[in-house]
Amino acid sequence: MLAMRKWAVRNAGLLERAYNALAAVLRAVRPFARAIGLERLERPLAAAERAVKGFLFDCKMCGRCDLSVTGMSCPMNCPKQVRNGPCGGVRADGTCEVNPRMRCVWVEGWHGSRKMAAGALSAVPNPPVEHNRAGRSSWLRVIAGSDDVASAGPAPSQRTAASVLERLLASGTFVVTAEFSPPDSADPADVHARLAPFAGCVDALNVTDGSGANCHMSSLGVSVLLMQAGCEPVMQISCRDRNRIAIQGDILGAAALGVRNLVCLTGDNVANGDHPGAKHVGDLDAVSLLATARTMRDEARFLSGRKLAAAPQLFLGAADNPFAPPLDARVARLTRKIAAGAQFVQTQYCFDVALLERYMARIRGAGLHEQVRILIGVGPIASAKTARWLRTKVPGVHIPDAIVARLESATDPREEGRRIAIELVQRIREIPGVAGIHLMAAKQEHLVPSIVAESGVLAGRSPLFGAQRSRAA
Repeated sequence: MLAMRKWAVRNAGLLERAYNALAAVLRAVRPFARAIGLERLERPLAAAERAVKGFLFDCKMCGRCDLSVTGMSCPMNCPKQVRNGPCGGVRADGTCEVNPRMRCVWVEGWHGSRKMAAGALSAVPNPPVEHNRAGRSSWLRVIAGSDDVASAGPAPSQRTAASVLERLLASGTFVVTAEFSPPDSADPADVHARLAPFAGCVDALNVTDGSGANCHMSSLGVSVLLMQAGCEPVMQISCRDRNRIAIQGDILGAAALGVRNLVCLTGDNVANGDHPGAKHVGDLDAVSLLATARTMRDEARFLSGRKLAAAPQLFLGAADNPFAPPLDARVARLTRKIAAGAQFVQTQYCFDVALLERYMARIRGAGLHEQVRILIGVGPIASAKTARWLRTKVPGVHIPDAIVARLESATDPREEGRRIAIELVQRIREIPGVAGIHLMAAKQEHLVPSIVAESGVLAGRSPLFGAQRSRAA
């Protein structure tokens, strides 16, 4: 089966022509099909479609076929069910984050798309699967004239800034955000105890949502506690653990409690975490979650079409990884996230400035830096051993050999890791189109104040987090 999937990608151009010819035939027989009765044709057509597409693409009969815009690589073969890929966890050799024995279906799709008429993956977001259609024939939908056409989403609404972070970025201020890990506790004091290293250093704190697929206090709960402490929270929300009903409810609840910044993530694979027996939900992915939140905000309705009494005020963010293959697909991936609603992005760790500069050159060439604010991820590494572990065990993290060698030869590796982070911040600060830094210092939060101070990234200003805490106190 895998061999046929690879064959289909290699011959995507041929299959596209065959697909278009089939679609023309199906539309031509529409009058006859309606005379017979579309429902009577469902079972025989579904059986034929399952046989043909199952053989060629390992088709799952999701009922919403997107092969024509996914390079003839079926996204339902993605273990994380990402329908707008590739995700940020693609390994350096192009294999899947979840199954390293399998090449990423979106890497295959990228190569397949280059053999098709468009020459690249579409920047238009793919809609989520409608699970009630599973097993039904998508060919019959073509005959019926009801095959879905994806749209770029609603036009941005005219509204005031949703958050302090949004106003800062809109003003052109070079911002500093940092990652905040929720505790394994039900005591709010355990949240407050972790705030000290960030006071006076950062503009906002990202609250992780089950990072690494490990269970902690909820992102929503911690975000509210941070607001009560005078901090600007950025609530992460992952598609891994909830379906679209629960996610939309959480968005409304967060907005009602005053949370304005939302980062939409697909989520790490459950097999990596402390509950490997849990079920990966993946009803939405990062892109369709962005489109969902944007629809709620700008159209005041749920995905079902039901109207909201009051729309949530949101500043929508996403993650990006300029360092994961296929590198050429990353700009298209970001374009798709912007089309879905992303207003800012925070990237994976950057340890390779040269690679980042090439990525930002593509971003500027496409004019994307004018449409979205880009914050680059930076963090200290404690040792060469840690660096090797990160680049081996954490898909999507790229650390050049030169960084590892520098840590290995250092008399004090932890201090050297701090110095590397400072240098990276200073170099990244000078790259045109970069709007800020996102610090990730898990278990090394005490280094954040010195990294911020010695890098000079704040340029003499006092971050709002410090000012807010003083007023709250």
